[in-house]
Amino acid sequence: MKKNIAVVGAGFSGAVIANQLAHAGYNVEVFESRPHIAGNCHSERDDDTGVMLHVYGPHIFHTDNERAWEFVNRFSEFKPYVNRVKAITNGKVFTLPINLLTINQFFNKTMRPAEAQAFLLTLGDKSIDNPTTFEEQALRFVGRELYEAFFKTYTIKQWGLQPSELPASILKRLPVRFNYDDNYFNHKYQGMPANGYTALVEKILAVAGVAVHLSTPFDPALKHDYGHVFYSGPIDAWFSHSEGRLPYRTLDFEVFRDRGDFQGNAVINYCDDSQPYTRITEHKHFSPWEQHDRTICYTEYSRQCEERDIPYYPIRLARDKQQLERYVDVAREEANVTFVGRLGTYRYLDMDVTINEALITADKFLDCARARARMPAFVIDPLG
Repeated sequence: MKKNIAVVGAGFSGAVIANQLAHAGYNVEVFESRPHIAGNCHSERDDDTGVMLHVYGPHIFHTDNERAWEFVNRFSEFKPYVNRVKAITNGKVFTLPINLLTINQFFNKTMRPAEAQAFLLTLGDKSIDNPTTFEEQALRFVGRELYEAFFKTYTIKQWGLQPSELPASILKRLPVRFNYDDNYFNHKYQGMPANGYTALVEKILAVAGVAVHLSTPFDPALKHDYGHVFYSGPIDAWFSHSEGRLPYRTLDFEVFRDRGDFQGNAVINYCDDSQPYTRITEHKHFSPWEQHDRTICYTEYSRQCEERDIPYYPIRLARDKQQLERYVDVAREEANVTFVGRLGTYRYLDMDVTINEALITADKFLDCARARARMPAFVIDPLG
């Protein structure tokens, strides 16, 4: 008889791996420290308004990955959803990402695409040849006015750091468009699970051979009781923070309800310092196929993650790399333990990437099992 497999965490990483291994004939025990599945994607109906809540903040599924898209569609109908973000700065409302409408509104012009592109070139700081920081990247490509209006203060509020301390790669994820496309993402597939993410994850886990233990932390000392452990919790927690705590940002939410429609849009960012919060999200707009007389909103604040907080975003500054390398070195020596997901590999991962990597991890495990080879600690190198 095959040994049981332990999966630590019932978010997408753990659920996908449990699903794939159970279908291959393994008995899988899933341990989740929280009283619910789906991790930070957890969704539930608000008793007062009837709105489907993204309890830990909004999650919009968007991908070009065919395998990830096909996988999630096995377990839920996905409704079309386009994320159209608005931004308030200097007392005015604009569209994000920066597009032709944003540029024309901000500079009070009526430029055509080629004119706007040429105009933006005149604003960029040409003295910056090879941007290495967030600030340099912004100044080089959009200029000081747009940088200070949309990025500088918002970034300080979001990360608790000056943009000059952050890598340029963070800003490279934010495009500038020279048309009126206000779709925040640029992926082939975009949508929302019709009945929420928790219902989706519940169906992924509904496989013979999978047992889910809620409100049950996993003690690393129990790893020898299992043929293999897939761990999606914080990598530093597995080692009792022996190399110190890796830095994360966490989020606080102030929740309020109202009648009707509070802001007319799902997400509005507050990009200047007129408000201490980063954005307000109105959750009824994440399910536009539903109708609700009342509404519920989350006002979102970002701060440094403390010991008892829920980690959201790994910071991954250059100065933290040596600390992460030490954890990766000891993790690679762990027998029959594989670290997965955003927390297990200390990387910012979108849902589709998380799912695809979990599928790859399950494939790798099954290949190793057939070859009777040792499963590597990391299928995806977190330092890559």
